[in-house]
Amino acid sequence: MSKRRAVLLLRERFRSCFLAHRGDRPTSIHRLQAASPHCSSVATSSSSCRASPHQEFLAMEVLRSIFSCFSSPRSHGLWSSGASDKNKAMVEQLQRYGVIKSTKVAEVMETIDRGLFVPPGGSPYFDSPMAIGYNATISAPHMHAACLELLEDHLQPGMRALDVGSGTGYLTACFALMVGPGGRAVGVEHIPELVASSTENIKKSAAAPQLNDGSLSIHIADGREGWPELAPYDCIHVGAAAPQIPEALIEQLKPGGRMVIPVGTIFQELKVVDKNLDDGVSIRDETSVRYVPLTSKDAQLHSN
Repeated sequence: MSKRRAVLLLRERFRSCFLAHRGDRPTSIHRLQAASPHCSSVATSSSSCRASPHQEFLAMEVLRSIFSCFSSPRSHGLWSSGASDKNKAMVEQLQRYGVIKSTKVAEVMETIDRGLFVPPGGSPYFDSPMAIGYNATISAPHMHAACLELLEDHLQPGMRALDVGSGTGYLTACFALMVGPGGRAVGVEHIPELVASSTENIKKSAAAPQLNDGSLSIHIADGREGWPELAPYDCIHVGAAAPQIPEALIEQLKPGGRMVIPVGTIFQELKVVDKNLDDGVSIRDETSVRYVPLTSKDAQLHSN
């Protein structure tokens, strides 16, 4: 690597770290931000404004990239320098940085090998979203882990889960293991080719028995409309950003249930939607994110 290139990389990485500390908006797809929604956008040393495990995780990624930039021109993800090339090691790293706290989430992510769900030639264990064709992506590992952590209490055995924009089928397979054969895991995807390939992915995974017995299913449909045939759901995960929360998804959420959905266009927030037992809804912002848009099939296929 040339000295000039190294200096440019250092400058960009220090800038990224500085912006994250200031609380500026994200610039990379599916990255959790290092700015807490509870903190001021002005840098502060107050003890009341502490970094979350997600923030510490990304801060460490920046630091590791800085120290490795002279020796590894590919060091643009936490595991991209070869520190982890296996699924188990990926999960252990997420545990080490506090992204995964739950034993159950760790077990499920170890059991469902991410490598089975990434297209050939990809790097499944790198901390990065990856293109899967049709202007769609599979989220970064830490994003999947964060969503599973947020939804764990609503993914208990016998419960029903809906995965909107199921893509490769990875998270739907994780849901299936968590709710078990007595529950239902439903994926909705409007690209028929992705439905076909995700079904093949799941057949190779530990969730294949649930696919065979019908407790896991993937359907071709507009995710904005959910899948009312099997509603209500104890949990709903949305894997693309909606301009506003679709009313159909709120209606399909069971009282006492939870939905995790990115909302926004240029600036996006991962929102946690809890439906009360009286059908009232409470919404809070979890963190700033950047997802591909939740839109129509035609708009997705023709987006640039």
